[in-house]
Amino acid sequence: MQKVAHLRYASAVLQWDQETYMPVKGAGYRGQQIALLSSLSHQYFTSAKMERLLRALLEDESLSFIQKRNVKQSFHDFERLKKLPVSFVKKLSETVNASFHAWIAARKKNDFLIFEPLLSKIARLKIEEAEYIGYQDNRYDALLQEFDQSLDVATINKVFGDLQPALKSLVHNIYRKPIPADSFMRQHFSKEKQWEWGLELLRNMHFNFESGRQDLSEHPFTTNFSAEDVRVTTRINEQDLASMAWSCIHEGGHALYEQGLPAGDYGLPSGEYCSLSIHESQSRLWENCLGRSKPYWEFHFPKLQQIFPEQLRDIDTDEFYRAINKVQPSLIRTEADELTYHFHVMIRYELEKKIINNEITVKDIPAYWNEQYSQIIGVTPPDDLSGCLQDVHWSHGSFGYFATYSIGSLYAAQFFQKIGEATRGLDAQLVLGNSLPVWHWLRENIYAWGKIYNAEELCEKATGEKLNSRYFLDYAKKKYGEIYKL
Repeated sequence: MQKVAHLRYASAVLQWDQETYMPVKGAGYRGQQIALLSSLSHQYFTSAKMERLLRALLEDESLSFIQKRNVKQSFHDFERLKKLPVSFVKKLSETVNASFHAWIAARKKNDFLIFEPLLSKIARLKIEEAEYIGYQDNRYDALLQEFDQSLDVATINKVFGDLQPALKSLVHNIYRKPIPADSFMRQHFSKEKQWEWGLELLRNMHFNFESGRQDLSEHPFTTNFSAEDVRVTTRINEQDLASMAWSCIHEGGHALYEQGLPAGDYGLPSGEYCSLSIHESQSRLWENCLGRSKPYWEFHFPKLQQIFPEQLRDIDTDEFYRAINKVQPSLIRTEADELTYHFHVMIRYELEKKIINNEITVKDIPAYWNEQYSQIIGVTPPDDLSGCLQDVHWSHGSFGYFATYSIGSLYAAQFFQKIGEATRGLDAQLVLGNSLPVWHWLRENIYAWGKIYNAEELCEKATGEKLNSRYFLDYAKKKYGEIYKL
């Protein structure tokens, strides 16, 4: 399993470099290098030798509970991946590499048509992948379960069906109230000072810079090559203070999870993250439950004022807190408030489902996107850059990912409630800049278990019950009820 991990993480290093420092002309050979490593790791993991080993271990009653779970999860992954021919894995990897560079070019030209041919090819390959993997009720299930084994279309439809009306009602009530002023967030904030501020935020979160680093990329992301080498990226807009700050906190939440996994279990499921829904719960918990809370900024805002005294001199903590929790229709998912954010996710989820089930084509994406944004969020993208070209996920072939952002937010609220119950005076600790109680609870209840449990099981073990969206709705109603005096 460690040999498989070596190959996968070597490929991940090349992908990280591709999105941060690689010169443009390196794209061709880089695609071949990544495709070769992907093929080799796939061949090794799905070999007859591995199958014999796993089947023998499944019958070994002398194994401990964690050893048995490692074997069971490894066999689950083996059975899924052995259905994919090596030729298909290589072809998909090469297409994803070309697609990423087409996405970058399309963004620079603000033209979806540049990206469309390769995205169409990826969509066809993902449909082919779903057919290889197999599914019971909906083809899209096969892709969803790549990111979270406990998710399927029926489950997500139920969760979103319950969540959307309650969110729409809350947002509608908020829109009837005076809008917090936030123009001070869109002054000139120098790139260099923002960069240092981002590093300070990561240090306060207990991101270990001896086991990680931060860089710039077109779209913020987190990757790791072991628990002791975790990379985050961010992007900086000198005219928008919020863009980088919450990108750093969000990706920092992901990184803490990776750094907190058992380093000695490298290569085994117990050394990997549980699911993308749980992964997103970590980023959303830090970004929103902490990073948009008043106690958090009672400590951090005076420091921010020292860095940008001219821009923030006349602003107090209460004004800043209301501004960073302003609820309004928006075009960009990563910069949306934590309530309307879910409408962005729901639009993408429905769009992907339709593409994978051949209900619409890739050519239809811009029109479908704009129509849905107009109907559901109340804004119409003026161009492709602020519309259907904003996310990197499709260029990576990550169909099935988006729903995990919202599911992760629901897990985050449930975890945060339990952290508050387990920590005496949590708000008072945050006012002092001490987020260690949060970090310790997550290390003990989430990080330490790796992939020994699936997302549903882990949630129940950590909180005493399965995922319950009531925690998020109660959290949202309380927080925004106070901010907007509902």
